[in-house]
Amino acid sequence: MLETFFNPKSIAVIGASNKPESVGYGVMKGLLQGFVMNSGYGKPFQGKIFPVNPNLERVLSLECFKTVLEVKENIDLAVICVPAAIVPNIIAQCGKKKIKNVIVLSAGFAETGAKGKELQEKLVLTALKYKINLLGPNCLGFLRPSTGLNVSFALTSPPPGSVAFITQSGALADSVIDWAVKERYAFSAIISVGNSALLDSSDFIEWAGEDPFTKVVTAYIEGVKDGRKLMNVISKVSKKKPVIILKGGRTETGSKAVGSHTAALSGNAKVFETAVIQSGGVIADSVEDLFDFAKVLSEQPPLKQNAVAVVTNSGAGGVLCADYCERYNVKLVELKKETIKKLESTKLMSPAYSKRNPLDIVGDALPETFNAAITTLLQEEYISGLFVIQTIQTMTQPVLDAEIVVEAFKKFKKPVICVFMGGKFSSKAVNTLQNNNIPDFNDIKKAVKAMSLLAGNKGKII
Repeated sequence: MLETFFNPKSIAVIGASNKPESVGYGVMKGLLQGFVMNSGYGKPFQGKIFPVNPNLERVLSLECFKTVLEVKENIDLAVICVPAAIVPNIIAQCGKKKIKNVIVLSAGFAETGAKGKELQEKLVLTALKYKINLLGPNCLGFLRPSTGLNVSFALTSPPPGSVAFITQSGALADSVIDWAVKERYAFSAIISVGNSALLDSSDFIEWAGEDPFTKVVTAYIEGVKDGRKLMNVISKVSKKKPVIILKGGRTETGSKAVGSHTAALSGNAKVFETAVIQSGGVIADSVEDLFDFAKVLSEQPPLKQNAVAVVTNSGAGGVLCADYCERYNVKLVELKKETIKKLESTKLMSPAYSKRNPLDIVGDALPETFNAAITTLLQEEYISGLFVIQTIQTMTQPVLDAEIVVEAFKKFKKPVICVFMGGKFSSKAVNTLQNNNIPDFNDIKKAVKAMSLLAGNKGKII
């Protein structure tokens, strides 16, 4: 149903503009070069672009049309960024032009009150009359970093990856994009659904479940019009891919704020979260958790069994990790006598090392000791995954330790999650890990929560 929506060969921008402060300008820039501000990831749209504005002859070097009806060629997707009052008429023109996919970026509909609600109902009736797939109104549009398509007025484009993000907040999407560029969180798609007058979060979660570029589906949801539809979709998609949901409007105050934001009805948060969990989804407690979970699930293989070990040069790191593992149902396996013998046969273990899991190789551990410990544990069949917790001491060599982790991950192909604790003097090592798809967290609790998901635990991870 949405094949040409996300893979158009021709796009009309109705309300295209040469004014940098306008939405129509932002959309045109996004199509022509992939961004307004260059993040290094945006790409120009390879299809045909038709600017539409009755007051302009040209927009950003392209011929401008008075209406879509003047365009002689077929149009796969129309983007509307004109005043709300004339949007229903523009939709009708799109219908007469046989355009089957439309995005309405314009605000001023149901989120503004009774008159806006009436206008939105008129918009919906017009779209239904012409059998149009409608995204919006009051939305940012969408980006497909995996294919280099930016049909939005977002400031820039994030790195391409395998996480789809569906959001009822366009502003949140904008901020996530900026944050993703800095933190190198990568996306297959970012879709802002706005008021969801026709197509809603359920439709796009279902689409992401079939999208070959997407491994993990995430969503920020404030309210739901059809809860049964959403839960059926989550149940269907979660059998193939992880589905992680962040619910907005979980408190009375937050719930009141939802209606003025996207015209959604917030509903009972506990009932919603329970239904998501029963449908096979995961509930995140924050934006950071949402994408931390997604990053790990998209980059790391699942645990073959819930049997994990810890290598650390910090006693406290091991203790905290053990505490969190019990809380989040991550099972720390008991090291076998044969494993201890293998460790000691390397002659690289300190006399004070712990000889148990968590394996504390003590603070003065050099890279060769980290290597011996990591390699010995990962080669054991009964150990399915590993935490590597490093604290920085005088003799610690973070970059070399990170390179050891990378090589071990490539060799044994088991989940590895790191906590290289520190700041300035650990940053190069952290970059090495992240460049090789090994998650590194600045907090042990976050690392354990992520491993819990790899162990197959679902529900609410807080």
